[in-house]
Amino acid sequence: MKIATEHLLTQLKTDLDRQIKQTRDLNQLSYEALNWRERTESWSVLECIEHLKRYNDFYIPEIRSKLGSAAAKPNIQFRSGWLGNYFAKAMLPKEKLNKMNTFREMNPLNSHLDSVLLAHFEQQLVTLNELVDSAKDYDLSKIKTSISISKWIKLRLGDTFRVVVNHQTRHFAQIDKVIKAMPQ
Repeated sequence: MKIATEHLLTQLKTDLDRQIKQTRDLNQLSYEALNWRERTESWSVLECIEHLKRYNDFYIPEIRSKLGSAAAKPNIQFRSGWLGNYFAKAMLPKEKLNKMNTFREMNPLNSHLDSVLLAHFEQQLVTLNELVDSAKDYDLSKIKTSISISKWIKLRLGDTFRVVVNHQTRHFAQIDKVIKAMPQ
C-alpha cells in the first residue's frame, strides 16, 4: 500500500480525535455500566479500555524512543510493509466482529477497574495524537518499531500507528456492542 504521508497522518489524527471523544463520552456511564458484561467470559467497557491501555503502555514509549533517535527527514509518500499492512487490516473491525485471542498479560478479564482508567487512557490518546503530529517531520517508512509480541519483529512506523489506531477502533466497536447489550 502506498499513501501520501500527509493523508495517512490526517486519517490517524481524525481517528484519534474520534476515540478521544468516545472515551470522554464513556464518563457519562455509571460505575455499574462501565463494569457490566454480557457473559462471564466477555469484557466490560473498562476491561476493553484496560486492554488498550496495556498495549499503549508498550507502544507509546516505543514510538517516542524511535522518533527521538531518528533524523528528521520527511517523506511525502508512505509505503506500507507487507506484514505491517496485514496486521493493520487484521485489526479493523468486520461487520460481524471476529474474535481474536489475546495474550494472557494483555487480558484484563476480572480486573478491578474504576473510571480513573478513562482519564489515564484519554491522556494516552492525546499523547498518541501528539506523536502522530510530530511524525510529519520523519520518514514513516524508514523508522522501524518493535511490536508488543516480539522485539525481533519490526514494523514501519506508519504501519505501527495504523495497527495501534485500528486496534483501538476495533475495541471501540466492541464497547459499542457491550453498551447496546446492556439492560435498560
